[in-house]
Amino acid sequence: MIDAIVFAITIVLPNLALMWLGFFMQRRGEASQTFIDQASSFVFNYCLPCLLFFSVVDSDVDYGKQITLILVGILVTFILFIGAEFYAKRFVKRPEDQGVFVQGVFRSNMAIIGLATVANAYGAEGLSIGAVYMGVVTILFNILAVITLSRVSKSVDDTWVSRGTMIVKKLLTNPLILALVGAFVYKALPLPPLTGVIHTTGDLLAAVALPLALICAGASINLKSMLHPSGLSMQASIGRIVIAPLIAIAVGLGFGLSGVHMGVLFLMVASPTAAASYVMAKAMGGNDVLAANILAFTTVVGMFGMAIGAATLRALGLM
Repeated sequence: MIDAIVFAITIVLPNLALMWLGFFMQRRGEASQTFIDQASSFVFNYCLPCLLFFSVVDSDVDYGKQITLILVGILVTFILFIGAEFYAKRFVKRPEDQGVFVQGVFRSNMAIIGLATVANAYGAEGLSIGAVYMGVVTILFNILAVITLSRVSKSVDDTWVSRGTMIVKKLLTNPLILALVGAFVYKALPLPPLTGVIHTTGDLLAAVALPLALICAGASINLKSMLHPSGLSMQASIGRIVIAPLIAIAVGLGFGLSGVHMGVLFLMVASPTAAASYVMAKAMGGNDVLAANILAFTTVVGMFGMAIGAATLRALGLM
């Protein structure tokens, strides 16, 4: 059991340390909102795509063997989405709250917290598997988020056609998805390995991705929102921190997942609510204050939940 606890601390503590550094910088006035916005944009548009592209291109992982993991991830996402939808329709009164609640439950922060924790746990192999999982499930996240947030229309021009167009546009212009598609195409074609200046530059950008992203996540934490969550944000946070990981474990066991595959599934699903959930909620007329409360609370508390879950699964020999 001691080894399991040490394993959990090892994979979570570095992330918490970098997030704490970001929060410390924010409190000292060394990380302004402008810095956070610009650094986050830099990570999302350049560093993370390089990390994903080269982790796939350089990997010897047989991606055909990841189909079961991806199918389980899709199934878990649908279970969380449908369950949260039923709960929201029954217990959440305001339409502008319902979609935000649902998104807070099913949409996890795979690109930053998830990938960083998987990399700490399993190294390059886990990072490659996690990148593929993230690429597929991210597409589903975007589609379901638009569907659930569409309860609130900001204008007469907001129709299902316009929403569908927005989904397609988001997918076709998402740097992370483009990087993964490019990596698979490169591996499929008889092209020479990427070496020299191109690979070195890519490695340097990739090395910046997760540390800077975690620092920005920490600097974005709103302590007031985190310490004063509403009843609704607490319910959504319980769904994200407790219910989502338990469902992931149950479905994963049902499909016979174990080892690195169970680990990737658990860490990706157990991650806090995605930062993009706040941005999308605000853009589509949802309750952005509720979205911010869910994001802040799950970002900090969810890390401890990941550690407890990882230690338990490790002790049971499941990851």
